[in-house]
Amino acid sequence: MAPTEHPAPGRLRAWMLEGLSDMGRAGGHQGPHAAPAPAHEGRPWYRVMCLTGVDYFSTLGYQPGIAALAAGLLSPVATVVLVIVTLAGALPVYRRVAEESPHGQGSIAMLERLLTFWKGKLFVLTLLGFAATDFLITITLSAADASTHLIENPHLNEVLHDQQMLITLVLIALLGAVFLKGFLEAIGVAVALVAAYLALNAVVVVVGLWHIATGSHVVTDWSHALTADHGNVFVMIGVALIVFPKLALGLSGFETGVAVMPHVKGDIGDTEQHPKGRIHGTKKLLTTAALIMSCFLITTSFITTLLIPAREFEEGGQANGRALAFLAHEYLGNAFGTVYDVSTIAILWFAGASAMAGLLNLMPRYLPRYGMAPHWARAVRPMVIVFTLVAFLVTWIFNADVDAQGGAYATGVLVLISSAAIAVTIAARRAAERHWTIAFGVISTVFVYTTVVNVIERPDGVKIGACFIAGIMILSLASRLARAFELRVTSVTLDPMAERFVRDIASRKIRFIANEPENRDIADYRAKVEQIRRDTDVAAQEDFVFVEVTVTDPSEFEAGLTVHGTVMHDRYRVLTLESSSVPNALAALLLHVRDTTGRTPHIYFEWTEGNPFANFLRFFLFGQGEVAPVTREVLREAEPDVTRRPRVHTG
Repeated sequence: MAPTEHPAPGRLRAWMLEGLSDMGRAGGHQGPHAAPAPAHEGRPWYRVMCLTGVDYFSTLGYQPGIAALAAGLLSPVATVVLVIVTLAGALPVYRRVAEESPHGQGSIAMLERLLTFWKGKLFVLTLLGFAATDFLITITLSAADASTHLIENPHLNEVLHDQQMLITLVLIALLGAVFLKGFLEAIGVAVALVAAYLALNAVVVVVGLWHIATGSHVVTDWSHALTADHGNVFVMIGVALIVFPKLALGLSGFETGVAVMPHVKGDIGDTEQHPKGRIHGTKKLLTTAALIMSCFLITTSFITTLLIPAREFEEGGQANGRALAFLAHEYLGNAFGTVYDVSTIAILWFAGASAMAGLLNLMPRYLPRYGMAPHWARAVRPMVIVFTLVAFLVTWIFNADVDAQGGAYATGVLVLISSAAIAVTIAARRAAERHWTIAFGVISTVFVYTTVVNVIERPDGVKIGACFIAGIMILSLASRLARAFELRVTSVTLDPMAERFVRDIASRKIRFIANEPENRDIADYRAKVEQIRRDTDVAAQEDFVFVEVTVTDPSEFEAGLTVHGTVMHDRYRVLTLESSSVPNALAALLLHVRDTTGRTPHIYFEWTEGNPFANFLRFFLFGQGEVAPVTREVLREAEPDVTRRPRVHTG
């Protein structure tokens, strides 16, 4: 708003904040995942699928080993339960999310629309904490598993032994360095990585199934051991239902699948408001990815459970965190195994890159818009440094252990999927779709149950999530306080009548009266004018225009301002505004009038009665309170030059 000239920033600061001014304010941040092309442009859905695939499919690097540790001999049965939950639960939920948020906003944006005021903001901040858990643990767990594959390679084991922590930190630092330089998501690279990785896994699966089929007593030994441990098949299914929440890592990737929607090519007739082709392509993307992953989850859990001794899955075992790599070396030789290791390390590292891009897309989309982060949080590079340092801390806390991070990862994934299920249930109910409401309600119950069980059995996840939530809450409220007097109106638009009022008074001294929009009867307006004349010695011939601000959602931080002009009781001219904050709206209007007329406006207030601290809290939480001094403070921060600053008068 204010035309104040600022000194040119230093080269380092300019580099760090590059692109900040181009991101807009009220429009939010467009991160690496969300650079939307026109609705009919983009890439075919099967190529974009690989962007989510580097996150989703890369879990094969550690999922079979974690499943074997969690479920033992029941791993294939528990994995079948997981696949059923994936195809009958998560997939329908996220197909609906794609319909409801076709620009990649995801389930958090759906819930943000459903909940208003501070309760909505606090709920979104809580979900952001779990989303941060999901994405950051993706970075640290993927880096840790990549370093495991590197260390356990027979050619490098002796050289890199006991260097897990160092290698993991180096991989994370390399990831941060790439984003600092400027990361452009290359769909072609993702396609190549996913194609190579799935092809190598398919070879391992086929060879593993062949060894099971030709091996004597492999299946019978497994089935006898299952019967000895669990009795009949109904007990096995019951135990699998109890155990499957521990396998929830296999559900990752759906939220990212929606985040990449802006890259999906739509139809010629698509519009930004109704991109039907893009939605249809995204549904195909989600379905195909889920089917591919489901096939690999079942087959890989089967071959790893039957072909790898249980002791090798334990900590220190050769299959710990790398079950499929173990089979690749065991049955296909070290040359093929090394190629498999390289492919796994590459896709795990790229999964970390995808997660970093998700963080850079998600956090600046909300926090700066809520006033709950510094303005520089819209820039990519400062956020990369912050996320990289947090990833270092998480890696140190978990000692770069893949198994130890599984609970935290699963918690983040499950909370996001549960919130998505609840969001689509509410959306279906509001759309009066009774059958879908019931279906999504059942799915929500299943995911909430899964989340609760996972939290009870592995509380590390919710502890880490709680730390992220607490950190986000504290920093957000501190930032909101620090930015309390910041001019946060992004634009001011006057309707024709309001422009006429401003033109009429611009020929004289511009005088506004701040008035509370209450009864609006003629006596109130007359009494207000008389009081202002009496308290400030304004001459009788001087003219006034009233300004009335109606507070909408005080929890909002940034928004545009539309000013309407109206004549009350055939004589009093009134400018009416709607805003989240009375002082900010008034300050923005005064600066706009000054800039468009070239004259310094004056505004007149009555003092607000009451405790100053209580009035400040009213302003902070509800956008009202001690209006006069806060308006002056907002103007002081927006316009340092006192000779150009609009005048504030109180009486």
